[in-house]
Amino acid sequence: MEEQMGAWGEGPFDNDSAADWCSELHDAHPSERGRMVRAALATAASNSGYLDLGDAAPAIAAAAIVAARLPDGPPIASAYAPDFLLAGESLELDEDLPELAIAALGRILDEDSEWRELWGEAGATAFPQIDRIRAVLSGPTELPGQIALL
Repeated sequence: MEEQMGAWGEGPFDNDSAADWCSELHDAHPSERGRMVRAALATAASNSGYLDLGDAAPAIAAAAIVAARLPDGPPIASAYAPDFLLAGESLELDEDLPELAIAALGRILDEDSEWRELWGEAGATAFPQIDRIRAVLSGPTELPGQIALL
């Protein structure tokens, strides 16, 4: 049996934990997807202890999804992103999610975070990805109604 190599890239979707979460998001009923994005962000943002990679990576992917819906948001093009988004389907998200995403990303970048620890050891090449997402989230925060993500 051929051994599968795990995904470990600097993009918000390019690791096993994020890819698994994206697969679950894709498989979920469309009416549940917005709640799943919120839950991923809230899990990271509300964590007051050591933040595991398994909670941080889905929150980064969720933040990237929220950011992609905003003006000047980065397009979603990773092969590990949810297939429905890559196919151009829409996703309804609440207007308060950019603020929650900023809080989640802030928590992920804190000292007590496995994601930060691992990327610090790897030379911190993923930090600019997070900075770009945060910059978009910090800009105009009005989410357009159900637009397709590219």
